[in-house]
Amino acid sequence: MVIEELTLEEKIGQLFMIELDEKEISNRTIEMIQKYKIGGFILYSKNYQSYEEMLQIVNQLKEINQVNKIPLWIAIDQEGGRVNRMPKEVIPLKNAFDIAKTKDMDIVKKSGQVMGKMLKETGINMNFAPVLDIKRFKDIHAIGNRCYGENVQEVETYGIAVMKEMQKQGLVSVIKHFPGHGRTKKDSHFFLPTIRTRQEELEKTDMHPFQKAIQEGADAIMVGHIKVKKMDKKYPASLSEKIVGQKLRKDWNYKGLVVTDDIKMLGIRIRYSMITAVQHAILAGVNMLIVGLPYEKIVKLIGQVDNKVSRLKIPIGYLNKSVAVTLEMKKKYGLIDEKSKGMNLQEINQEIEEINQKVVEHQNEK
Repeated sequence: MVIEELTLEEKIGQLFMIELDEKEISNRTIEMIQKYKIGGFILYSKNYQSYEEMLQIVNQLKEINQVNKIPLWIAIDQEGGRVNRMPKEVIPLKNAFDIAKTKDMDIVKKSGQVMGKMLKETGINMNFAPVLDIKRFKDIHAIGNRCYGENVQEVETYGIAVMKEMQKQGLVSVIKHFPGHGRTKKDSHFFLPTIRTRQEELEKTDMHPFQKAIQEGADAIMVGHIKVKKMDKKYPASLSEKIVGQKLRKDWNYKGLVVTDDIKMLGIRIRYSMITAVQHAILAGVNMLIVGLPYEKIVKLIGQVDNKVSRLKIPIGYLNKSVAVTLEMKKKYGLIDEKSKGMNLQEINQEIEEINQKVVEHQNEK
């Protein structure tokens, strides 16, 4: 599929990754897929009670999308630790920080392999992990023990290894939260965190794992709702041409996917209308936006984007360039809307248990 073969409706749909508005696949979900040509869905544990239900939802979404030209992203936030979206039958994996603290590269790689394997076999093709932020605050901080270390070296060594293992399983690994959420105490779910550190210092520290990951083959990056005053006084990173367009795309020559964190987060919503946020993100060089809003608000937003394109407020060239990257990545990872048989729960749980046991053994040695 090439960009020239798509209608404007199909191009706009590819910009959006949405969540299920209801606990089951409804006629409204079907409409979002077949009428509005949505690019993908992100699943949360609230969407299913069991693994069987999870698998059923994944397969239903793919089946509904088979009338469309472009396969769906089926995404999830599966980091392990406190960010766990798997149903109760799956043993929870230990958090990234504790896994990395073992300093056992085999265990670190195994954690990425297991995450990739269980998601891929469930029919999921994108995971918003690993976290490449640097730990500076307590475990319960917005980032805390979700990341792989307290310095650049640890984060790069272990986080990028996990990214690569997930990629080997055929999963798009989305590294996050560029340009680095670990430096701020505030949580972008509720505030717009502001970083006042000099750019030169950021590039040596918080931004460096992302640059290294790009050099090591990162295919997707999530940009956080974080204002970096020394790089862009006006816009948060997720909406910033200076940070996405200039730093990521031009300076670092990054060709992969750029995804925003959910634009319904208060860090964005209290400062911008949704259409303003979407417009700035596209112009900045973003390819896809997570939009966790009710369906009726997404439909309204799609109409507003259409209007902006028609009035040249969003030049069609920007839209084409944005969507072309998405199409290329879907092709690279061989996305097809075929049903999944699911994973072997007993086998996966055994592998997770082995990883967790190694972590506990390491902690007991201290």
